[in-house]
Amino acid sequence: MCDLCNLQSLDVIGCSSLAIVKPIELRHLHIHHSGVAFLPKGIKRLTCNCFIVCGGGEKESKAANLRELKNLNHIEGNLVIENLQGGDIADAPEAQLKNKKRLLCLDLYFKHNHKDSNLIKVLQPSSDLEKLTINWYGGIVLPNWIMALTKLQDLKLIDCGNLEVLPLLGRLPNLESLELQSVGVRRFDAGFLGIEKVENVNINEGEDGRVIAFPKLKRLEILYLDEVEEWDGIERIVGEEDAATTSTFIMPQLQQLIIKECPLLRALPDYVLATSLQDLRLSDCGNLEVLPPLGRLPNLESLELFRVGVRSWMLDF
Repeated sequence: MCDLCNLQSLDVIGCSSLAIVKPIELRHLHIHHSGVAFLPKGIKRLTCNCFIVCGGGEKESKAANLRELKNLNHIEGNLVIENLQGGDIADAPEAQLKNKKRLLCLDLYFKHNHKDSNLIKVLQPSSDLEKLTINWYGGIVLPNWIMALTKLQDLKLIDCGNLEVLPLLGRLPNLESLELQSVGVRRFDAGFLGIEKVENVNINEGEDGRVIAFPKLKRLEILYLDEVEEWDGIERIVGEEDAATTSTFIMPQLQQLIIKECPLLRALPDYVLATSLQDLRLSDCGNLEVLPPLGRLPNLESLELFRVGVRSWMLDF
């Protein structure tokens, strides 16, 4: 493709063997799910949907590094950054993702169990981001900047096996969809909801003093969490004495709940079975023996129970 000097748009999605050498006049590049191993230097005028970090070796002198993202001022919509384990932390601040206000969807791909938490800390995107996916990150905790994404609607954490502590996700005011897949979390507690004690909570507080955790969450998907055992109910979160009188509401708009292959999970808290729930799917949760009364779900349209430990359930209102 070296002779196509006037080529401005290139889509090679799905091409398994390809190298891009001199993007002289190229403006638009689509390479996600392709065999492109790296992007060449000099790509500052590109709009691209995928940025591949070179992992070193003989091609490193020809390849674009994270610094090049600084010049990609025309990026808008979606961006996938692959091979982040090959990135140099010294280059990461120069990416200036925080300044890319038109970037709405960001996918970050590490290598399996890559543990450089310092790199992800300096890849903070704009607060206008609406969708974030983090794949194969090997750190124990996530960066604090996630809580600054006040417009975030969709969050996916996938194959983050060392991730033991989740941010205070219940404090994200616009989060509508949350997927946790193959993460190392062992317990869903008050920290996950962003609630510590009712008297100290000031998150998402309405005019009437009510506190709402996950105020707009509509879809929650929990997959392949081999270590999770406990999911605290409201009594454990605020205390038994306050549970009956608390003005704390959790996931009041939840419509779809999917839990798959969580073999150690013993019970579900009452709050996940919100009256708004329409679709409930539980599968391969052999230790799950207790369900809250399903008769409290007037809007439930679809119910799937497959290989769970529940022997009976209540339909009482």
